[in-house]
Amino acid sequence: MDVQRLADEIISGRRLGREAGAGFFERADLETLCREADRIREALCGNRVELCSIINGRSGRCGEDCKFCAQSAFHSSDIETYDFMDKEKIMDDCRKHDEKGVHRYSIVTAGRELSGKDLEKACEVYREMKAAFSIKLCASHGLLTKAAFTALKESGVERYHANIETSERNFPNVCTTHSFQDKLSAIEGARAAGLSICSGGIIGMGESFQDRFDMAVTLSELRVESIPLNVLMPIHGTAYENLPGLSEDEIRRTVAMFRFLNPEAFIRLAAGRILMENSGRKAFRSGANAAITGDMLTTSGNSIAEDREMLLKMGFILDDV
Repeated sequence: MDVQRLADEIISGRRLGREAGAGFFERADLETLCREADRIREALCGNRVELCSIINGRSGRCGEDCKFCAQSAFHSSDIETYDFMDKEKIMDDCRKHDEKGVHRYSIVTAGRELSGKDLEKACEVYREMKAAFSIKLCASHGLLTKAAFTALKESGVERYHANIETSERNFPNVCTTHSFQDKLSAIEGARAAGLSICSGGIIGMGESFQDRFDMAVTLSELRVESIPLNVLMPIHGTAYENLPGLSEDEIRRTVAMFRFLNPEAFIRLAAGRILMENSGRKAFRSGANAAITGDMLTTSGNSIAEDREMLLKMGFILDDV
């Protein structure tokens, strides 16, 4: 199969599934693959880039055992822990991001799910942010009930984030306190409530390239609108603290493959972008068209002003996404 011809076919309407096989993307010439992935991005998505920022709304003491996560109670990472953040702090942070031209803003909370008084607090602050700011609102609060998803939607949330993390085969190696099917059920529940979906995963957790391919295909089958790709940043005290890092070429190949398999989605560079040269500039020429900007949950991220400057210089459009 020729990479350029395949890109032409995708631009013309062809969509790939599992039959495409991981081997093609793993063996293809990297520069050709990245160039053609970017051509697909430009043809089907245009030059608009979407920026989002997140706030750690409830930190630490999580009862889930995800091996990558510093917020898990199963790990001994040195992180700040606190209950649901004061509304005023979240409002002030959202205001700053809105003024800086970020398109989306999400509260992220540690724990299996958000419920009770904390869910009420979240819905209250979402309602106030919706009324006060123009920024679009997203939410990431775990494995929620149907009623909770509906409450978020009614409070002004437009998009729900629930990463599948990796392939179904590899998921039990990453987490045992909830299942891959639990993740799929959350996505189904959020969509049933009228929310759009943000779901991706983490690469660099010891998975195979086949696992990355399977994750990309699953997200395509789920028709996910926004796909955040995180690169593992090993954190002291977690089960993955000693894993070797991925090369930039591996990251770019993965980004390009995700674009071929999800040609119309936002492919969003997330955690680990600071591991790449020039904040992932080459990855934005490999099919990516969105990013998390600012700090992550438990690690530092990228400067919003510098991200905007870089993307504008590259010819991307940042307004009216």
